[in-house]
Amino acid sequence: MKSREDKIVESKMKLRERFLKKMHESPSLADGEPMGSGPSNRHGMPVLPPEQKETLKWPVLDLGTHPKVELGRWLLELKGACTNPMSLNWNDFMSLEQVEDTSDFHCVTGWSRLNIPFRGVRFSELAALAGVQKEARFVLCTSYDDYTTNLSMQEALKDDVLLAHSAFGKPLEQEHGGPVRMVTPQLWAWKGAKWIKQIEFLQEDKPGYWEVRGYSNTAYPWRNDRYSK
Repeated sequence: MKSREDKIVESKMKLRERFLKKMHESPSLADGEPMGSGPSNRHGMPVLPPEQKETLKWPVLDLGTHPKVELGRWLLELKGACTNPMSLNWNDFMSLEQVEDTSDFHCVTGWSRLNIPFRGVRFSELAALAGVQKEARFVLCTSYDDYTTNLSMQEALKDDVLLAHSAFGKPLEQEHGGPVRMVTPQLWAWKGAKWIKQIEFLQEDKPGYWEVRGYSNTAYPWRNDRYSK
């Protein structure tokens, strides 16, 4: 009988195989003429996207509220086009494979914070646990402040997309989305929902809070893809 870990690995491999070609062809990995400046990052793109300035600070931008979610009542719901919908509590979440990844954080307002060491769970781990159906092509994330944002599955499944609970070796601060936020290093940072509480797998795309207000649906930093055309 297969263990839970074996089942997750098998599901991850199937997901990866399904979206691998699209992942490799995505602009943040395969753009032949990316915009930006500085040496190449680990994905071959200029370390700073166009019109960005590096900062050593980590500015706080949100909708004006910082929901305080105690670990004892934090839940992450996985739902939609999946065969195994579920709600994970904090202990469930922390029992999953924990990874460390140092990545850059690019805000559409013009600043970039480089080399942030995050720790958390890969999105692909959660997708595999939920048993994402083959019809699912998009993701909608919802936060405890009711913020929403959408991603394509090929972007969400990249190895550097985390649901992070720690940064710089410490629990993620409330103002930065703690206890858990999503991190999307190859997209503008608004695609990484703070205070995340729900991941919904969708067959059809559903724009989120900023997307319906004129921000880009695809959000590729190295194409200066900030606003909808």
